[in-house]
Amino acid sequence: MAKKIPEERLLELKKRLDLLPPRHSERVKTIQSFADLYAVSVGSVYRALRNKRIPKSLRRADAGITRILPNAEMELYCQIIAALKMKTRNKKGHHLPTTEALRLLENFGIETSQGLKKPPKGVLKKATVNRYLKKWGYDFNTLDTESAAVRFQAKHSNDCWHFDLSPSDLKQLPEWPAWVENKQGKPVLMLYSLVDDRSGVAY
Repeated sequence: MAKKIPEERLLELKKRLDLLPPRHSERVKTIQSFADLYAVSVGSVYRALRNKRIPKSLRRADAGITRILPNAEMELYCQIIAALKMKTRNKKGHHLPTTEALRLLENFGIETSQGLKKPPKGVLKKATVNRYLKKWGYDFNTLDTESAAVRFQAKHSNDCWHFDLSPSDLKQLPEWPAWVENKQGKPVLMLYSLVDDRSGVAY
């Protein structure tokens, strides 16, 4: 089997399959096309994948998971510290540093919708907090960056129409039309605008 299917191709196949859910229909199609490419059976491909030695990751199994506090609790403290930084920013762009935010949090605590939050002293370190602020997108530079404006547009013509009504400033009705029943006030001529979102055709 190893002579027929190169090891690097099996590794590429394994990576593609890892991106799909376990019972996704695309997995069967991918394996079938792979088997056809090397003129082997589907079962042979499955056996090759089972026997394939995947290089062991050099990263720790708990990489990215906080060990000093549960992830949810650590993220909450990062949110509080990020909020303190944003609230204390002045016109020159200066704000409360991480060390000072930690000091306030440890000595006095912060009242939140979930009650008073006050971590034990010495548990949260500046370097650790700064690392997770950046990792979870709560660092000042990320929060201060405006999100890119994305314009919506329908994929096909006639999918989405925009309607707009406005009173006419140039033309007026001298009297109410005969078919209007409740004739109250002065008649107003309304202009209707219909625009196709995709093509821009206007009526």
